[in-house]
Amino acid sequence: MILPIYAYGQPVLKKVATDITPDYPKLKELIENMWETMYNADGVGLAAPQIGLSIRLFIVDTAKPLENSKDEDAPKGIKKVFINAEMLEETGDEWAYEEGCLSIPDIRGDVDRPEHIRIRYFDENFNEHEESFSGLDARVIQHEYDHIEGILFTELLKPVKKQLVQRKLIKIKKGAVKVSYPMRFVTR
Repeated sequence: MILPIYAYGQPVLKKVATDITPDYPKLKELIENMWETMYNADGVGLAAPQIGLSIRLFIVDTAKPLENSKDEDAPKGIKKVFINAEMLEETGDEWAYEEGCLSIPDIRGDVDRPEHIRIRYFDENFNEHEESFSGLDARVIQHEYDHIEGILFTELLKPVKKQLVQRKLIKIKKGAVKVSYPMRFVTR
């Protein structure tokens, strides 16, 4: 089932999410719905706060955009579920890359992030993992991890860019934006 994505301004996007246990109600169904929702919106990641749930769950698929690549040396990407993730280390040179977010449509901007991460998390079967990621995989994980920490990518933009996007953010908050996927805007 495709779920509505919560738009900028929704309080759930600014909360630090809470851990869940293996008996979380309908977890498998929730994860399936998150995949369907993310693919419907052409995303590469989706965090539970973006669908209104303040829990430490996010999904990442950097493999799908690369699946038709003819370059044999190109990175293969990842497709993973992250539950109760804990960032252990962020290292390497920071590099800028233009990010966007399904909760903040029509806004993109360069965000500086470290190139390498080490993270501990549980998968959808509650098997514990500790892994390292680099490059684009690390960046998408960092972006989604920020969501479960209540941080939006627009907060990481350079000051001038932050100023330039303020009007657009107000429009999104008011629901004055067109998207091709269901969204839930702030209602007053």
